[in-house]
Amino acid sequence: MSKWEAPPALVRLFHSVGRVLLLNDMEDSHCGNIALLWRDGQGQEHLVITSTGSQKGDLDARQICFLSTTETDHGYYKASSETDIHARILALPDAAASIHAHTKDLTVMTYDDEAKPNTPAPFVPIDPLGHHHLGVIPVDWVAVPSGSAEMAKIIPERLRDHPAMLIQGHGTFTKGRNVLEALYRICLADNSGYVARLAERMGVRVDSLRQDIQARPEEVFAAPPPPYMPEGIGTPEVAGEEEIAAEFRRTGARIFESRLSPFHTGSVSVRGVKTMLYSPTASMPREIGGVLREMPLDTKKTDDAEIALHKAIYQKSQFQTVLHCFVPEAEVMAHFIPPGQEKPVERIVPIDAEGSFLYLVIPVLPPRFETATLIRLLHDYKVVVVRGGGVWGVGSQSLSEVLHHPSSVREICLYRFGAMERGLDVSRLEPDQAKNW
Repeated sequence: MSKWEAPPALVRLFHSVGRVLLLNDMEDSHCGNIALLWRDGQGQEHLVITSTGSQKGDLDARQICFLSTTETDHGYYKASSETDIHARILALPDAAASIHAHTKDLTVMTYDDEAKPNTPAPFVPIDPLGHHHLGVIPVDWVAVPSGSAEMAKIIPERLRDHPAMLIQGHGTFTKGRNVLEALYRICLADNSGYVARLAERMGVRVDSLRQDIQARPEEVFAAPPPPYMPEGIGTPEVAGEEEIAAEFRRTGARIFESRLSPFHTGSVSVRGVKTMLYSPTASMPREIGGVLREMPLDTKKTDDAEIALHKAIYQKSQFQTVLHCFVPEAEVMAHFIPPGQEKPVERIVPIDAEGSFLYLVIPVLPPRFETATLIRLLHDYKVVVVRGGGVWGVGSQSLSEVLHHPSSVREICLYRFGAMERGLDVSRLEPDQAKNW
């Protein structure tokens, strides 16, 4: 192997991260950067970064560049024009990786038409993942928004105190303890932009919602999701459970590819006799995988809120599977206030044939709910949307069965949104029997 070629494991990692960015439409054929700190077999630390103009979803070893304090070797390609920016990000104490991507919806949502130069308003996520894991995202305007000295100064300063920031009209930068955390954060930023943009299109009162978030976040969002732990990510396996582990991988890949929940968000479990198999990374790209653990069904003091709710559902039911996803379309629909009403919807009524066949209605719970109420509704409807808290579904048999619920919810919401965008009276498309719910 030539000295400028990356080791196979590093190539696979860069390729997999690039594929996630490509599949989430956060890059065109050649944009964006991936960078990380890497120590070679001789103990020398390198800044490793993608080459300028490389296709992140189809990288090979020659398009990964190594830089050190003593020697620079760019291989066959030139390192990114934004290498200085990433080098300064990686000099931060809590950053070992960084990513720049063209998060299109978030970029659109942070445009303004003010005279330049100006100070753009920061972006305030209205979705639970963005709120809890990113907080307020700084937005900066620069005169030269591509590899400039001004960017090299501003971006690391912003990322010193924030997990993500955005250069107006150019895209998002994130940092992470490793490259998967940087990827996780940029996927959440992209999702937050999509939720806010869709909410505006659907007439949700976004400004009013943001005021409520800043004043009373506990009334807008459900319990915080657990912190992201990038350690231990890989092919989900549990000793003696190869078949079910493979089913977790298939389910996780479909959740990710169908955009039912952003990268490594959500949770999914399968009941055993005295234990459950549980993944805190329900949305798993095929090339990256996730986490799978076996844990007792009995409640433990160390259980986080997510695990505790899975266990509570099993303890009060005969369900065999539980799935929690953050479906962006469901989040927007749960905040929709119908014309002539003052409060958001308490149910989602399917107007498409398959949705109507599967569900008369889908209940929507407020952010703060009683666990017993959620379990009762899951018995009756098998799927529940929590405003500010995602979609919960249950199954009596397999992961394939429970996967059907968030997938159907997304389609049901999309059909309703499409009819609304056409100016149709959606209530006239709802089945008559749903009106008596």
